[in-house]
Amino acid sequence: MKTLILCGGKGTRLSAHSEAMPKALVEVGPQPILWHIMKIYEAQGFNDFVLCLGFKGAAIKEYFLFRGGALGGDLQLDMGAPAAERLQKIGGDFHDRFTITFADTGQDTPTGGRIKRASRYLDNGTFMVTYGDGVADIDLKALLAFHKKQGTIGTVTVVTPPSQFGEVIIGHGERVTEFREKPISDKWVNGGFFVFEPAFLSYLGEDDVLERAPLERLAADGQLSAFRHTGFWQCMDTFKDAALLNDLWAGGAPWKIW
Repeated sequence: MKTLILCGGKGTRLSAHSEAMPKALVEVGPQPILWHIMKIYEAQGFNDFVLCLGFKGAAIKEYFLFRGGALGGDLQLDMGAPAAERLQKIGGDFHDRFTITFADTGQDTPTGGRIKRASRYLDNGTFMVTYGDGVADIDLKALLAFHKKQGTIGTVTVVTPPSQFGEVIIGHGERVTEFREKPISDKWVNGGFFVFEPAFLSYLGEDDVLERAPLERLAADGQLSAFRHTGFWQCMDTFKDAALLNDLWAGGAPWKIW
């Protein structure tokens, strides 16, 4: 099953990194957040990826080819072999088993348009989509089973993230009775980790933002289900989020299921 990852964004709120690299390459520990997301899928048996590239997409290609991928470590080149077999890794212990299609989907293409442009690399079956900036301890097989049971064209994983602000509980006489530091929200929000049937592609235009018209139309048609994930989830929208993820990685990351 194919998994599309939307990794064309600039990360404009990650000020220290926003111009130097695509958001998906911002590191959590020694590896980019994109690698962490791919490992979440790979650990559960899904290792066939289509990366929807945009801003500095060449840097993502270079990462997998040079730093973390095909050209890293010791190599053996047999010029007499068929082209597909000439270059082989030798020695070392290479744990990643990704199959990657790099799809150049345009510099400023909206999220829905990126999926539409990369759809030529999909099989004629169910596929998954997620963002290139969010990690979770999600059970992907449970997500897929839920999607199949629902029988809808699409399923979105919904989460309840921590509030951005602390909560002050005020009692009688304007006295503060409780102070809660960033409580978990009671509102469900889009957490990525989508599952779609091929029919969803007809809802997409090349200039569409995924979260607007396509998903709104799908919901209006009664064809969008919500998979409630109550475990760990964290996106990387800001420099503070990146720092939090790095702290969690150093202390035992809850999304590290591999």
